[in-house]
Amino acid sequence: MALRPAVVELLEISPDFVQDPYPVYAKLREQGPVHQVRAPGGRETWLVVGHDACRAAFNDPRLSRDWRRSGDIGQIINADQDDPSLAHMLMADPPDHTRLRRLVSREFTPRRVEALAPRIQQITDELLDAMEARPERRADLVDAFAFPLPMTVICELLGVPELDRESFRGWSNEMVAPTGAEAEADAYAQMPRYLTELIDAKRAAPGDDLLSGMIHAVDDGGDRLTPDELIGMSVLLLIAGHETTVNMIGNGMRALFAHPEQLADLRADLDGLLDGAIEEMLRYDGPVENSTERLALEDVEMGGVVIPAGSTVLISMADSDRDPARFEDADRFDIRRDARGHIAFGHGLHHCLGAPLARLEGRIALRSLLARFPDLARDAADAQLSWVPGMLIRGVRELPVRW
Repeated sequence: MALRPAVVELLEISPDFVQDPYPVYAKLREQGPVHQVRAPGGRETWLVVGHDACRAAFNDPRLSRDWRRSGDIGQIINADQDDPSLAHMLMADPPDHTRLRRLVSREFTPRRVEALAPRIQQITDELLDAMEARPERRADLVDAFAFPLPMTVICELLGVPELDRESFRGWSNEMVAPTGAEAEADAYAQMPRYLTELIDAKRAAPGDDLLSGMIHAVDDGGDRLTPDELIGMSVLLLIAGHETTVNMIGNGMRALFAHPEQLADLRADLDGLLDGAIEEMLRYDGPVENSTERLALEDVEMGGVVIPAGSTVLISMADSDRDPARFEDADRFDIRRDARGHIAFGHGLHHCLGAPLARLEGRIALRSLLARFPDLARDAADAQLSWVPGMLIRGVRELPVRW
């Protein structure tokens, strides 16, 4: 007979949950793969932990992402049910998801991503030049480098004017880690309003950017993205196109600073170790802690526990990638580890479309940063860091460094 467990208070297990959630997830995993939890902030949800259970949950069609058709969007987001910001493939199930991903994939191709490498290198070099010119030899690595690099790349890729990028930063922050209901609602109102004007301008005068390409993309059957879908896909690409890389760089550098022998090894053999190091950074402390919320379309039994129909479900990618059943000595950071099989970019049909771009940016950014600043170190290593709130994004708001 399936059980209905008591609600677990994550902050009661550990007051340090936001800074270090891994011991909490491990404790839950020892007890079973499914738990009803109360997150920091008070919201109740169901949480899936463990590598095998998480992979199975990602592939379970009973756990839906189509909140606009199947549920109440207010259960997870302070936005209207028909908000065009939500008309994208991450908020859809097949066959709609299949159709949207196919249309976007026609433009967001591996060739287009690889062609960005020289421009990514140029932006990287300019940002590092500005850092190196600081007479105090100190900077916030997030603000000076980890954020502006991927934000510049994704905005140039889509064709967003430079003057508008600071607005996007504010809207994106509120969408992935809201500071309040009013600010979240404002972001969901402002971003599609801006994008509607931008799309109209590009429809009248197309460029060679991705947004112009999506506007005019037509598949073999004559299908194309609707106006709402163009807005939704632009929102998704803008947010996912920089949040992952910002926190991959930030979390990766924190891990290297905390393991100086690994940092020294990487510096000594960038050509041989960098690609593997990036995969280990993604596994060990990835930029996305838990999946976006799923909706249980019916009662779902997992591991002897029933998740009731209508419930919100999170899949813990962070715990999956620290599961010792999949990765030996999983809590140890080891840049020589074979980290393949991690699910830092998700799993199944919602696997991140932008993963190749994030990896490309990570390779160029970390290689250039470590080569340019041989003495780079955490500044005030014992200082308290400010963490991104919520259970979606894993990362810090700033990372003071010196050289």
